[in-house]
Amino acid sequence: MRNSDIRKIAFVGDYLPRKCGIATFTNDMYKSIAGHFPEAECFVVPVNDRPEGYDYAPEVKFEIDEPELESYRRAADFLNYSNTDVVSLQHEYGIFGGQAGSHILTLVRDLRMPVVTTFHTVLQEPDNNQHRVLSQLASLSARVVVMTERARIFLRDIYDVPESKIDIIAHGIPDVPFVDPNEYKDQFDVAGRMVGLTFGLLSPNKGIEQMLRAIPAILEKFPNFAYIVLGATHPDLVRDQGERYRLNLERLARDLGISNHVIFYNRFVELKELTEFIRAADIYVTPYLNPAQITSGTLAYSFGCGKAIISTPYWHAEELLADGRGVLVPFADSAALAHEVNALLGDEKRRTSMCEEAYRLGREMVWEKSAHRYMVSFQRTRLGRQAQPYKPLAVRTLAEQEDDLPEWRLDHLLRLSDTTGILQHATHTIPNYSEGYCTDDNARALLLTIHLEELGHTGPEIERLQTRYASFLQAGFNPETKRFRNFLGYNREWLEEVGSEDSHGRALWALGTCVQKSRRPNVKAWAAWLFQLAMPAILETTSPRTWAFGLLGLREYLRRFEGERHANHVREILTDRLIDLYDRVEEPEWPWYEEILSYDLGRIPQALIGVGHDCGHARALEVGTKSLQWLVKLQTAPQEHFRPIGSNGFFPRGREKARFDQQPIEANAMVSACLEAYRATQDPAWLKHARSAFEWFLGRNDLGQDLYDPSTGGCCDGLQEDRINRNQGAESTLAFLLSLAEMNLLQASLSAFRQAK
Repeated sequence: MRNSDIRKIAFVGDYLPRKCGIATFTNDMYKSIAGHFPEAECFVVPVNDRPEGYDYAPEVKFEIDEPELESYRRAADFLNYSNTDVVSLQHEYGIFGGQAGSHILTLVRDLRMPVVTTFHTVLQEPDNNQHRVLSQLASLSARVVVMTERARIFLRDIYDVPESKIDIIAHGIPDVPFVDPNEYKDQFDVAGRMVGLTFGLLSPNKGIEQMLRAIPAILEKFPNFAYIVLGATHPDLVRDQGERYRLNLERLARDLGISNHVIFYNRFVELKELTEFIRAADIYVTPYLNPAQITSGTLAYSFGCGKAIISTPYWHAEELLADGRGVLVPFADSAALAHEVNALLGDEKRRTSMCEEAYRLGREMVWEKSAHRYMVSFQRTRLGRQAQPYKPLAVRTLAEQEDDLPEWRLDHLLRLSDTTGILQHATHTIPNYSEGYCTDDNARALLLTIHLEELGHTGPEIERLQTRYASFLQAGFNPETKRFRNFLGYNREWLEEVGSEDSHGRALWALGTCVQKSRRPNVKAWAAWLFQLAMPAILETTSPRTWAFGLLGLREYLRRFEGERHANHVREILTDRLIDLYDRVEEPEWPWYEEILSYDLGRIPQALIGVGHDCGHARALEVGTKSLQWLVKLQTAPQEHFRPIGSNGFFPRGREKARFDQQPIEANAMVSACLEAYRATQDPAWLKHARSAFEWFLGRNDLGQDLYDPSTGGCCDGLQEDRINRNQGAESTLAFLLSLAEMNLLQASLSAFRQAK
């Protein structure tokens, strides 16, 4: 390279040893460019999908925490201060945090150097968020790279990307010699057999079962046929379902009587070993079930190694295998697969010709040539850089910054949780076994785990907690009364047959949220089943707070099952009941639903605002907003901080309101209600009120003392007249953690909105 050329390149994307196609691609691309352009300093900035990260090679200089928005900003700062000349970004929706991977926009917006983005997925029918993210990322990138002509057309016609900005660079492949498969079969114990191969991370959309069903017909003509399935089960599938899919495939092979002809290699193999498998194959098969696959690395590798390929007509295969370069068969058609495999295996001349043509064309796809084409793309960004306006470093004024939020600490949540559920109380930070458990707290805890999933905090630990809290609710439901019990002793004996009305409502709220938002299909199904059993009994309750909790659960449930008539009817009844209460009690100086302001006050207006917003129910929105405005004013101190009504007497109408003991659930309810009002009205004043209520936990209160304890991750039980109640029970700790989750979700939403403007 000339002295004026690019000297420093950063590669951003998944990276080995993470097991996924993008990680393999980034690794291969890094090695190829670093190897062919030794004058350029190359390094990698990977994205971690788990808190502990990975044991990366030395070229990794900085790591991004997938769900944490601030981590993307820190990565941008690192790249800016590292004097990086160009960033090569690998884009796939599923590897970045935020809606449709929107967090990556934050990083790219803050970079001072040009970005060349390789789009590994370009959807023909994206949803609104997917369209927004890809369009904005293309706009922010100096150049974009796709691997097929169809992807180029999609970018131009669907996402309005200028053609002059798009480079087509085929998926890179290893440069290996053209060989006779028979020379490599001994090492896999398939010498003397005809060998078919499929490789890649296993998941149901790969269609392996269709090929298995084709094998009996293949064996009729080629009884020595062997089918190798190479690759570990996709990590996401293992996390959600374990090895169920692979076991089902193995069971299918046994049922078909083909066990002696199918070989499963349950491993994620590196490139050198992979090429050995490819060399041993006579034909390569990709029986994928989904046409909407714009790029397939496994297809490119096999084609470039000179294999005869039989594939379903997904987009990349249609393009690469056109004009007789391979064989295309209909989707999910085992008979067609068998017919074409038999035809190809039985025609050695045709098969050899196809292999030679694939190998010849594949020489244009080897990594050496891909590396040079990428470097040309990088150079193009540099040539036009002088014409670009100067972009200052991403240093923000306080007004421009999003509000800092405490870091997540779940230590105390874990301390309070055992194999039964979450314990109610603690003495200071020590769990108090003698007070046992309650449905109220386990419902709140279950709700928290769903919010953590939304924020990207997943993994075995969160799943275990979620399962325990869900199990508690299941055990708490009494099928005879159709109501939830509430209190459970530490000896695991229920202390009542029917719990409080509020515990029933909170359980419905948690279940409805599971139905709509859980990422675990089995949890969704369980929650829907229990919700349907428990829902009718809420009409027998009398508490307006219980009705509000139920409405919050119904809201989420109906987002999933909009046409469910009975649930819609229950929502209408509860909404009418709350509005009727308001109409009977309300006076100009008392726009409320009861003759006393007691606890969890924000939940009633929150529920009505949600119904009003979702259903276009103008009266519900009006009543909810008016009562919340009054409640905010009533709970704001002269010094402008949040001052919840105390639980030591509450506030009966016509009497003095209690100032202490101030409870964390009031701050949590106010945070939720104000955020709901903001979503419904877009009035930024509600964000200010939500922040004020949240800061009550952090010391902006009557005593100027923190209730949240960052050393434990717990929250103190209340604010008394002269001191903090230092006990850190479940209700208080969950109130803070739920508030923190909602504030984080707000930040992510606002960030996505700002990026869209």
